[in-house]
Amino acid sequence: MSPAIPLPREPAAAPGDPVQQWYENELGWATAAGPPAQLVAGLRFDVLEVPADAGFAVLRRLGAKAATGPVALDGNTVRFLVAAGSADELPGLLEWLEWGGLARDLRAVGAGCLVPAPLPPGRPGPREAAVWLRPPGPGREVEPTLPTLSALTGLGKGAGTPDLVRLVDTAATQCHRLRLLRASAQPLAFS
Repeated sequence: MSPAIPLPREPAAAPGDPVQQWYENELGWATAAGPPAQLVAGLRFDVLEVPADAGFAVLRRLGAKAATGPVALDGNTVRFLVAAGSADELPGLLEWLEWGGLARDLRAVGAGCLVPAPLPPGRPGPREAAVWLRPPGPGREVEPTLPTLSALTGLGKGAGTPDLVRLVDTAATQCHRLRLLRASAQPLAFS
């Protein structure tokens, strides 16, 4: 997985950068100067990162019609955008779900970090650029789709909308399965 980049002191869009302008003007998301364009985590959203194989399995498991927040692919990493504050809750949530140290490939990116900005939908770019699997837009807003754990009250959520607990549990399960599959593919060493 590509690591999150520490947040610079003054995030600001480069004048004339259409990718950064799209994020700031169309979505109201904070960016930091690139290249490539960077999104500021911890303000409007946090990010859950998993290996791509696990991320695709999570998307299959939750189903095509499941209302998740935006989802991006960046190389071998799938990023699920979740409500701001979720990154702080991930360690406790993993303990509560009894995943503890087992879900080592599930990582949270929150306040003070940057992530590469996927290309806006329909915009061409370099082959290695991050892309949206489920772009932001109506029905995929970050804030109302996946509340942080502390905001869960059981009220006001539509049927079929996965909450943070379900997303994290599904992602941890898929990361663990991927790790077990990789381990079983390794030849045994006998002394």
